Amino acid sequence: MATSAVSANKAELIAIADSVAREKLIDRGIVIEAMEDAIQRAAKNRYGAEMEIRAKLDPANGDLRLWRVVEVVEQVDDLYKQVSVADAQRLQKGAKIGDYIVDPLPPIEFGRIQAQASKQIIFQKVREAERERQFEEFKDRVGEIITGVVKRVEFGHIVVDLGRAEGVIRRDAQIPREVVRVGDRIRALILRVIRENRGPQIFLSRAHPDFMKKLFAQEVPEIYDGIITIQAAARDPGSRAKIGVISRDSSIDPVGACVGMKGSRVQAVVQEMQGEKIDIIPWSPDTATFVVNALQPANVSRVVIDEEEDRIEVVVPDDQLSLAIGRRGQNVRLASQLTGKAIDILTETDASEKRQREFAERSETFQTELDVDETLSQLLVAEGFTSLEEVAYIEQDEIASIEGFDEELAAELQSRAQEALERREEAARAERRSLGVSDELATMPYMTEAMLVTLGKAGIKTLDDLADLATDELVAKKRVEPRRRNEDAPKRPEDKGGILADYGLSEEQGNEIIMAARAHWFEEDAVAESSQ
Repeated sequence: MATSAVSANKAELIAIADSVAREKLIDRGIVIEAMEDAIQRAAKNRYGAEMEIRAKLDPANGDLRLWRVVEVVEQVDDLYKQVSVADAQRLQKGAKIGDYIVDPLPPIEFGRIQAQASKQIIFQKVREAERERQFEEFKDRVGEIITGVVKRVEFGHIVVDLGRAEGVIRRDAQIPREVVRVGDRIRALILRVIRENRGPQIFLSRAHPDFMKKLFAQEVPEIYDGIITIQAAARDPGSRAKIGVISRDSSIDPVGACVGMKGSRVQAVVQEMQGEKIDIIPWSPDTATFVVNALQPANVSRVVIDEEEDRIEVVVPDDQLSLAIGRRGQNVRLASQLTGKAIDILTETDASEKRQREFAERSETFQTELDVDETLSQLLVAEGFTSLEEVAYIEQDEIASIEGFDEELAAELQSRAQEALERREEAARAERRSLGVSDELATMPYMTEAMLVTLGKAGIKTLDDLADLATDELVAKKRVEPRRRNEDAPKRPEDKGGILADYGLSEEQGNEIIMAARAHWFEEDAVAESSQ
């Protein structure tokens, strides 16, 4: 093609440009530009690479002009790029020193080597334009479902012909145990599009929850129209899925609309997802209600939400435990993904034992630290007090209002609680110093002696040690897989989180601590600059 392009007559040049543009679905002007670039490089090989040579191919009639750009100077030092005033006057009347003028060049004859080089240049330009066109076409289609034909299967990854490009469904983005063959038509979600030198990489997925959402949007007109919204979705690809739906129109049942007449709508989605069972759940802005719905078909007795730990404790009847957890923990895992919360499942018996254990532990703490009898300590726990801090710093009237208490007793209890906390702080301070933790760390915001002991045990003993940490290394919360909280439950790997994860510090507070620790670096830099 390129050999003809550089030696063909005018009409053929334009015809070739039109043909390539149509075949590759790229702009005709890009092909013309590639031809000009090829001719330009061939001309430099012929007349000298030092010259500033330009080629112009008229896209209308195929006329080709070739010239070099030269500077008008008083004394010529470079024959390739400069021209004298006298010679410039013959090329362009009125030319003066400092002007850049055009010196026309005669057409060039292409030999085999020049023709081959020009062919490679044109091919390269066309390929680059084609890749850019593919990227521009697909970059804004992320999140759409697209249909293609299976082209080949390589190392477990499915390569899909999308017509104007190729996409790949990686092994982890496929539905497990799904069998596909070359030539099969397949639907998938465009997950992401990445620009690379070898061309755009289009990653597809059939396992992503959004694939299921888009399938429902195609099958359920109310979702497509925005009357019903899928607020959350979770999948165990090829096995089971859950979606939370809500309707903007109170007269339309979102669950019924998604199921369809005799299950026709949901069955269409199930078939596309290779028989994956789908639980359609009414979504609720109330977390507790949504968790109860998400754990269907199990019945839930009560829900306890721990806002600080971002966890939810769910109590179920003893005979509902296996149903709530599901096979291999599937039901509770999907419910956790759907709600975005870590969920612990307890039976009524487990919950009762846990309450009794916590009651006994708190009563013993109050009895020991406050030096009171068992009855009084149990009464404090029964009234909802869980820690010495609550007793020490709550409004005194709150304690005095307990039946059988008075202001004098409330004041005495608060005084003893504060003394107990001071003893704890002093013990922690002694331990911290024995660990070699610098007193400078104690000046950091939000820092307590207990936190300093934890830092010391982790090897953080100086301001520089603390300053070297990233915020998430310091305060990131623990992430624990949802599981049944009892002695027999299998132990699973846990993310230990940041060093101070157990102290409930926010990311903003962590940032403040780190920046305070780094402050001396900036002061030292300022002193060094001022002394120079």
